[in-house]
Amino acid sequence: MNYVLKGHNMVDDVVSMLMMFYPNEKYVQVDSVCEDRVLVSEISELSARAFLYKDGVLISSKECVAENKSQREIKRVLGLSIARCINEKLNIPLPWGILTGVRPAKLVSEAWEKGESTESIRKTFKEKYFVSDEKLELMIRVANEEKKIVENGYKKAGLYIGIPFCPTRCLYCSFTSYPLKQYNDRVDRYVDALIKEMESSKKFLDGIEIESIYIGGGTPTSLNERQLEKLLNSVEKNFKIPLEYTVEAGRPDTINEEKLKILKDHNVSRLSINPQTLNEKTLKLIGREHSVDMFLNVYELARKVGHKHINTDIILGLPEEGEKEVIATMEGLEKLSPESITVHTLAVKRASRLKETLENYSMTEAEKMDKLINISREYTEKMDMLPYYMYRQKNMVGNFENVGYCKENCQCIYNVAIMEEKQSILALGAGASTKLLLREKNQIERVFNVKSVDDYINRIDEMIERKNSAIKGVLPV
Repeated sequence: MNYVLKGHNMVDDVVSMLMMFYPNEKYVQVDSVCEDRVLVSEISELSARAFLYKDGVLISSKECVAENKSQREIKRVLGLSIARCINEKLNIPLPWGILTGVRPAKLVSEAWEKGESTESIRKTFKEKYFVSDEKLELMIRVANEEKKIVENGYKKAGLYIGIPFCPTRCLYCSFTSYPLKQYNDRVDRYVDALIKEMESSKKFLDGIEIESIYIGGGTPTSLNERQLEKLLNSVEKNFKIPLEYTVEAGRPDTINEEKLKILKDHNVSRLSINPQTLNEKTLKLIGREHSVDMFLNVYELARKVGHKHINTDIILGLPEEGEKEVIATMEGLEKLSPESITVHTLAVKRASRLKETLENYSMTEAEKMDKLINISREYTEKMDMLPYYMYRQKNMVGNFENVGYCKENCQCIYNVAIMEEKQSILALGAGASTKLLLREKNQIERVFNVKSVDDYINRIDEMIERKNSAIKGVLPV
């Protein structure tokens, strides 16, 4: 799909809108109308115009006028003009309307903080952004659940520790992760550098309650037993362990009974074991080196060892999957009865292998994706789970959402804190991003570590100094 920009350079906004209607394509900015399909997006003062061409012939056009000159309003009418222009021809249902924000529930929370009523919020998002009643209810419901968790959360802090290694790189993955086969000789040095950063950074959490610890990745259980024990010993030595202590054991092929016992012995209270799907064919297609049986065996082993809170992640819209496959996955999870399930919608990320080879796969259309999401919601309701956090990503198939569901009192505080941005989060490791809450200014400052494992190991002193300079005077809150 080609596009032309006139009077502006809002590439991301235009591409986000195009993905709603043409999810399986590459988007190329061109200088003028050419053959095939071209969208022209034009902004002039308060007016946003969109023109859709096919084989050089204009087939649709729309104009929308902004109510004011604010950037937010200009972005709104730009998106609206494109959506109306394209949908005049395609007539695709858009449950989220033209809303492309990452944190829909946070938009509701911010409006509440400004004194707006729930009914006023409904009206704004329905009339100006054309969000459906169903998604409006989801926004408000999740915002209510998040509000319960984050009230007074600004007085506390979260701790994130990143382990950027994986057995293999999944088809859809764009995270900072490194295959163990190529990086196995650096893992020990990485853990040593991480512990050094941990020991240097602990002073910033003196006098402030740590509400949650989250060890993510990558796949933290890619570490061998000795490395995992060493890491968790250092966490205990340097920080007070809170009630919520999560470790992503995302790949079943990295888990064994000894590792599960190590996690249990170190008071890890929430374990995330992620099958992504319970369909054997799809697992092979997306590069997961585990079988359905391996996931089921690891899950039962975690229960046997004594893990009380297990989360499972699944992804809807994986290549070649439809209603039958999603039902099979949800039925399998229903039998296991995990405490929480995170339902992701596939996002075609720029740095993923999927993006590079998109033409090789049959992707899920928006209408079908809506049905898959409804299936997952129906099953979580049967399992007595409530939606407690939600986020959206750019380039999501069908412009849908990721939703965390959980049983009563099984919310993940860290997940909500990330979405609502109501507390500081100290982040350690390669690619980690520390978030510092400046409450008086209602701002978040970020301190980034380098992404490369080699750079992190070799420049650990620089990372420590960078964090020292930025955090000084900000934490404790």
